[in-house]
Order: sequence, then structure tokens, then C-alpha cells
Amino acid sequence: MNTHRARYLVIWEFQVKSEATLAFEQAYGPAGDWVRLFSQSSDYQGTQLLRDSNRSGRYLTLDRWTSREAFRQFKQAHQADYDAFDQRCKALTDKNPSSVNLNRCRLRPRSRLVVAAVMA
Repeated sequence: MNTHRARYLVIWEFQVKSEATLAFEQAYGPAGDWVRLFSQSSDYQGTQLLRDSNRSGRYLTLDRWTSREAFRQFKQAHQADYDAFDQRCKALTDKNPSSVNLNRCRLRPRSRLVVAAVMA
């Protein structure tokens, strides 16, 4: 993985079915297929999987990239693998997740991190 500081953060929100928690954490965790897929790019900076302790089944993934363009190029080059992973994991989550709420997110005044919130 590239050691330069990440400048682009993609946030995915998932509502995981209670019976699929372990499988979801294995797929999206630090040794999972999600990380292995993205690790093919030197512009990928890592993923953090967060579990909401207040709302059962709610997870966020925070994917760090060197730039928006690097993420876009990766998705374009690996669209078939990306879509295949998405299809395999679709059964682990509810179909209607809510969007990520960024109202409380604050960046330091000199920060150049770009945040993209997307729905799973």
C-alpha cells in the first residue's frame, strides 16, 4: 500500500442482517475480500470497518484513497470484480440502508481530505 497520506475518503453505510454479522465482518474486515480487492491498487490507503454500538447491525466502511480520480480509475479497471463482490455480499445486508449523515463531520480548517458519502 502507498504510504502517502490519503486525500479521499469513501464512506459506505450498511445495515447488516442479524444472522449475517459474522460473514459481513469477515468479508469487510481487515483480512477480508473487500480489502484484498482494493489492495490491488497502490493508491489505496486502507479500510476501517466500524460497528455502531448504538444501532444494531449498522456498519460503516471508511475507504482511504490518494484521490477521487484514483478511486474512480480503480473502479473502472476492476468493475467486474467489484460487481461480483457486491453480488456475493448483497444477501448480508438489508435492501434499504439509510444514507450516511455527514452533518456532524468536521474537518480541520487546513485539511484537504475530500469525503464522499455513498449508500450501499
